[in-house]
Amino acid sequence: MMASIADTSGVLDIVNDEGNETDYGSEFSPEEEQIVERLLSGKIEIEDNPIASQSEHNDAQQSLRMPRVLGRGHRSALYEAASAAERIASQISHDAQYPDSRRHTPDVSGEMRSAGIIEPALPDTRSPLQRFRAEPRKALSVTDLVSPAWCQLQYWYTLTIPGKKKRTSAMRQGSVVHRKLEEEIYTTVKIEIQTKEDAWGLRIWNVIQGLRTLRETGQTRELEVWGTFDGLVVNGVIDELSYVCPNLELEQSLEKKTAQKELLPDKPTIAEFLKNQKATIFGASPTPAASYRGEKIYICDVKTRAVETLPAESAFRPTKMQLMLYHSMLESLGTSQIDFDIIKTRYKLETEKKFSDSFIAQVGNLNSEAVYDKPEASQESGQWSRDSITTLLAHNSLSALWGLMIQEFQITMPKGTKSLGDVLKAEYRSRENGQILGAKTFLMDTIGLKAYVQREIQWWKGEREAEGVVIEEAFKCRSCDFADGCDWRLKKVDEAKEKARMNRKRTSTV
Repeated sequence: MMASIADTSGVLDIVNDEGNETDYGSEFSPEEEQIVERLLSGKIEIEDNPIASQSEHNDAQQSLRMPRVLGRGHRSALYEAASAAERIASQISHDAQYPDSRRHTPDVSGEMRSAGIIEPALPDTRSPLQRFRAEPRKALSVTDLVSPAWCQLQYWYTLTIPGKKKRTSAMRQGSVVHRKLEEEIYTTVKIEIQTKEDAWGLRIWNVIQGLRTLRETGQTRELEVWGTFDGLVVNGVIDELSYVCPNLELEQSLEKKTAQKELLPDKPTIAEFLKNQKATIFGASPTPAASYRGEKIYICDVKTRAVETLPAESAFRPTKMQLMLYHSMLESLGTSQIDFDIIKTRYKLETEKKFSDSFIAQVGNLNSEAVYDKPEASQESGQWSRDSITTLLAHNSLSALWGLMIQEFQITMPKGTKSLGDVLKAEYRSRENGQILGAKTFLMDTIGLKAYVQREIQWWKGEREAEGVVIEEAFKCRSCDFADGCDWRLKKVDEAKEKARMNRKRTSTV
C-alpha cells in the first residue's frame, strides 16, 4: 500500500492508494474544514490575510481633522479656500518636503556588478529591524506586529522581495469604506507643513481633537496612538472609540468575576452594579457631552470583506492581536506610562522648538472655522474650538503639546485603566457598500498579548528565524504570492511525506 501527498490549492492532505485518509489530515476542526471546502470551491478570497488586505494610514502628518460636532452649517471663505487648495496640496508628498538623502545618490552598483567591477553582494545578515525599521525609515507599526500572526514567513518575503508589496484592490476598497466612516465625524483638510516638528504637532493635535470629540459626541474615529515595547516605538491608528459596550453579556460576566473577588461590604451588590451599568450604557443620551464622562471606553476595529461570512478563528488571530495592542497602547497613554523621550530620540525631534507661524495660523484658524453657530451647540465645544490659536500658542512646542495631550487622556480616562473596557470588537463591513455584515467580540488578554509581542520582537531583532504556518493552516498558502518557492512550505511537504512513510511502515509491521 503506497502513500502519496496531494497538494490542492495550498491544502495538504495525506492519502493512500486506496483513497483512505491517514491520521495526518484528521486534525482539522469543523470550522477549518468549512474553510477548506470554500477554498476548493473558489468561494474564499484574500481578505482574511492582513498582509494582502490591510492598508496603513499614511496621511496623518499632513491632514487636519476638524470635528463635525455641530453639523455642516454655512462654511466660511477661509474654509472654502482651504478645501479648494486640498487638490493642490495632495500632490505635494511628504517625501518632497523631507527628501531622503539616499534618493539623491545614484545607484550604480548594478552597472558596476554587470561590468565585473565589484563582486555580488553577500547575504544580508542584519535583523529585520535593522534592515526595514531603523532610522531614517519609519518605526514599527501595529501592522508590523500583527501581520506575522497570519504567516511570519510571508511577511518576511513581503519585506525582502522587491516589487511584491503592492496595494491590492482589497486595500483600495477598504480605504474607501474607512474614509466614508471617518467623514461622518470629521472634515479633513490638508495642511502645509514646514518642519517635522510641525508634522508631529499636527498628529498630536489631531489626537487632542479626537479625545475631545469622544467626550462631546460619545464617539471618535481614526485616533492615532503610540506605545513602546521592549524599548521600541510602535504606532497605530484605532478605527473607533465609543462608550457603547459591544457585548453586554460578555461585559457582565467579566464584571461579575471581578466583583466576586473585590466586593466589599460598603460596595453595591453585584445585581445593583450590573443594573446601574446597564442603565448607563443604554439610558444615556448622545448629548450633552457631560453624559459621557466617567464611563468606559470601548475599542472597535473595522474590517471590510467581499464575502458575507465572518473569518474563522484561525484567520481571526491577527485582528485579535491588533485590538489588544490598541488596548495596551491606549491604556499606557491614559496612565502616562509612555516616555516621550524615547519617541523624541527615535525620530530625532527638537521637542522645545517652536512651531512655525504658518502651522499655528492654519490649524488654529481652520479649527475655529469648523464650528458653526447653532442653538444646540454646547458652550464647551465652541469654547475649545474658538480658542485653538490661544491653546497652540500656550503649548508652542512638541513637549508642551504632548503634555496637553496626556492631560486630555487623563480627562477622558479619569479612572485610569478602569476607564477602558476589556471587551474588544471587530466589526465586519461589506467592501462593496459598507453595510455591516457582523461582528466578533472577545476579552482583553494581557498575558497572551505579552507573550505574543515578546515573540514577535525577538524575530524583528533577529533573535530567531521567521516561521511559516503550521500544517493545519496550510490553506493560507492559497493567498500567498510566495507559495511556489517557499522553503518552509516545501519542508512541510517533505515532513508530511516522511510521516506518511512512517505510518505505512508501522502498518506493514503490524
